[in-house]
Parts: sequence; structure tokens; C-alpha cells
Amino acid sequence: MSRSPRTRAPRTAPGERRAQLAEAARSLALDEGLAAVTMRAVAARAGVTPALVAHYADGMDELVAETFGTVVRAEIDEVVTMLAAQPTPVARLGTLLRTLLDGGRDDVTVVWVEAWALGRRNEPLGERVRTEMDAWQAVIHDVVDEGIAEGSFHADDAASVAWQLLGMIDGLNAQALVRWRDAGARGSLIAHAVEGMLGLPRGALAEASAA
Repeated sequence: MSRSPRTRAPRTAPGERRAQLAEAARSLALDEGLAAVTMRAVAARAGVTPALVAHYADGMDELVAETFGTVVRAEIDEVVTMLAAQPTPVARLGTLLRTLLDGGRDDVTVVWVEAWALGRRNEPLGERVRTEMDAWQAVIHDVVDEGIAEGSFHADDAASVAWQLLGMIDGLNAQALVRWRDAGARGSLIAHAVEGMLGLPRGALAEASAA
């Protein structure tokens, strides 16, 4: 009895396969944390073999670093777009605080917190963490610099203010992962501190971002 010839599954182009694996790693990191990104887990998420992931990845450290960068860069781009739609530096800064501290980005916060820990021994990841922290500092620096230039903010060193603000945001978001205070309390704490740093009246940031 004759048999029909077996049909092979179509091959996936290398670029398409890389994109598929990158998306699998990204979704895995957001769902389960950066520590969950292993070759076996990425392969299971993508429906391929671990050997195929190993073929396309330059190594486990690089895969984790690239996954972190993909997650964080998407958030930065999204927030920058949101800020560009605001009419004033005060409104931009208020919007920045609200969107980063309202608890809606806890999945990204988990990725950050794990990256700080894993980056101690994963040098490609540590380097990428430093790069993306610089990128966030630059976003905040631009907003503060604009406010100083137009006279809304009163500070001598926009870069130092940006670093302090970034540290405060990171610290409060990390604490929020264990449900220390509620989102409203965290937002009020940092808003009042920033208003003091920049010579703004109490409530100015909340009022501007709400408007």
C-alpha cells in the first residue's frame, strides 16, 4: 500500500524565530519574574525545544539581559509618550509620579528588583541595568530641567534632583511589592517630598496631573 509523502512543517525565518523567542522571554518575565527566564522555560513558552533557544541565544546571561532591556525599554517609551502629551513640566512630573507609583506596573517592578539582585553576578545584565537606570534618570532630568528653565521649579542641580527622585521611586515601588502602605500613601509621600525639593506649593503635582 502506498503512503502519502510526509509533509514537513514550514521552516521559520531566523528573524521571525528570534522575535518569537524574545516575545516568549518577555512575557515569561512579566508573568513570573526575571528569575523564571531559563532556556527550558522560554522553550516551553514558545513551543520549541531548549536546543533551539540555545541556538539563537548567545548564552543564558545575555538572554536574561536582553529580556530585561526589552521589558524596561518598552516602559520608558510608553511613559515618555505620556509625558509628551502634558502641557507643562509640573503636569509632566505629576503624571510621571502617578503612573510609576499607582501599582499598575508591579510586574515591571518585579523585573527591576530581580535584575538588581541577579546583576551582581550576571555582568551583561548588570551593564544593561546601569544603562536603563541612566535612561530613566535622563527622562526625569529633562522634565526637571524644563521646569527650572521656565521658572516653575527652583533647584540648582537638575541632575541631582533626578537621581534623588529616581531612588525614591525605586525604593517605594520595591517596598510596595510586600504591600508596605497603599498606592495613595506612597504617592503622597513622594509628591510632598518632591514639592519641597523643587519649591512647589503643597498639592501642586497632584493638582497638575489630575487636570
